[in-house]
Amino acid sequence: MRPELIRATYLLHRNTPEAVEEAIGLLQNTVYSFSMKVCGHPEDAEDTMQEVLSRSLGHLARIQTPQQMAVWLYTVTRNRCWRMRRKPANAPANILSLDELMPDDEELGRLLEDAAAGPESNLLAAEQHHLLHQAILRIPATLRIVLVLHDMEELTTEQVAQVLELKQGTVRIRLHRARLSVRKEMSQILRGTPEQPKNARPFTGKPKEARAKAGQRPSECRDLFANLSEYLDGRVEPLTCEQMRGHIEACPSCVSFLRDLRAAIDRCRSMDIPCDSAVAPRLRAILTREYVRMVMMPAAK
Repeated sequence: MRPELIRATYLLHRNTPEAVEEAIGLLQNTVYSFSMKVCGHPEDAEDTMQEVLSRSLGHLARIQTPQQMAVWLYTVTRNRCWRMRRKPANAPANILSLDELMPDDEELGRLLEDAAAGPESNLLAAEQHHLLHQAILRIPATLRIVLVLHDMEELTTEQVAQVLELKQGTVRIRLHRARLSVRKEMSQILRGTPEQPKNARPFTGKPKEARAKAGQRPSECRDLFANLSEYLDGRVEPLTCEQMRGHIEACPSCVSFLRDLRAAIDRCRSMDIPCDSAVAPRLRAILTREYVRMVMMPAAK
């Protein structure tokens, strides 16, 4: 969970105008950043920030824990953002299968060559964040929101499931596909290769015959590939974990791919889009005055 939400909950409980103003500023940044990551339009993110917080002042005082704050805030923001969002022009229509997300021999060869140099190592941090944001907006929306909530907003699997009204197992499956998808998109952007075609065939649960006949990885690699997120997040049973580790250590291609996937996850976790609009200070002052009027003044009387 974002530390901003923990601090905002604490500040609201202090019940002073100064603490309330700081708390609302933290919530502004959280709502704006989340909306930008999911939808990508500053105007929509500003409108979402204003509407969500303006309509939530009375509810904020009733929230007791940071966990409650996180689930409630992301749920109402998700609902508003989803209603208003504009579909990116290059957003894919379908979710790629695991076989389509699995790197072929050519890409694995490039990963081995880049292991020492790192193709994006010379990029400025700001440029990396810009390109990563492009990559995130290019993956399917149902995967994108799971990635943003789990890896970027730091919610647990259980909390993501509550926000999205999904089973936890479904969240884990979508998270893995989202991580693989954003890694693939980032790799294509960095290398200047075209994005996935819009008319890509939908995932049917079966590998494509073309991939099965040419360029298919060994079955051990494919089994490991399907469980990499569980492995990286420490959710694999000890025996299975040891088996996976043994295969990885003996397979240079898997080592390179795992390193690249881990780097993609780390980039997502470090990315933030703060609200720096000129409207933020004015809105914060208005919301603070209204919160004091609605919540604190009656208590004082």
